[in-house]
Amino acid sequence: MNCVIIIAGPTAVGKTALSLQLAQHFNTAIISADSRQCFRELNIGVAKPEPQELALAPHYFINSHSIQEEVNAAVFEQYALDAAASVFTHNPVAVMVGGTGLYIKAFCEGLDNIPPVPDEIHEQVVAQYQQHGLEWLQQQLQEKDPEFWAVAEQQNPQRLMRALEVWNATGASIHSFRVGKKEQRSFAVIKIGLELDRPVLYQRINARVDIMMQQGLLAEATELYPQKHLNALQTVGYREFFDYLDGKTTLPQAVELLKQNTRHYAKRQMTWFKKDAAVQWFHPADSEAVIAYVTTMLAQL
Repeated sequence: MNCVIIIAGPTAVGKTALSLQLAQHFNTAIISADSRQCFRELNIGVAKPEPQELALAPHYFINSHSIQEEVNAAVFEQYALDAAASVFTHNPVAVMVGGTGLYIKAFCEGLDNIPPVPDEIHEQVVAQYQQHGLEWLQQQLQEKDPEFWAVAEQQNPQRLMRALEVWNATGASIHSFRVGKKEQRSFAVIKIGLELDRPVLYQRINARVDIMMQQGLLAEATELYPQKHLNALQTVGYREFFDYLDGKTTLPQAVELLKQNTRHYAKRQMTWFKKDAAVQWFHPADSEAVIAYVTTMLAQL
């Protein structure tokens, strides 16, 4: 039976390195499940694998789209299913790696049907956000939809507005529509989670941001600044520097805010993945144990 090995976990935990080891071990391709590394124009701020790493195995959903395109969980679901089918024509095993929990869920189970939102509610939420800003949006969801807020990308206004629209239209949490029937896939899935002690992970996140700054993250953000209104750029790693370029913060404040926002994002990623009982957890350095576990599981298919 064909199988996809999924490597999930928080940002900066070491997923890329393990995915490359697994892809080389099974002589197969990697499907990224990162909602931002698919954009060609984004590099340093999304911690995209280096060219020499990408050369070690075929990769899907990296540099596959432009920031001008609308990419969401439904787009990813179809793209990743097609990619897996392509890999399965010559190899029964594929590797998926990433930290975007909703994308992984969409690939494994399909997406739930969320009711359409009337145009007037959508326009009202957008207008209120433009008038009152992100803090207002965050406060609205904390009060109205704490269930969603607990696992939300709290710095992503597009996702927050979507959740608020659904609440205002239905009176129910967007999460309440994510309990639908699971799609039955024609392949097996083995889920691997990577985790580190929180102080160690946070130390790695802070160090990664410092390295990004040395690599030229500010210059990358400055180049992207004229397109800051695009949905793809409403994200940690760029918004902090757009605020700096707008004169709202100092550069040291922007760097510190990026570290803080990334730590918060990592915490929400772990909250999401820990809810999945199918995930088998490992230390990122235990690659031999991961390969042994995967090999055993594959033998049982």
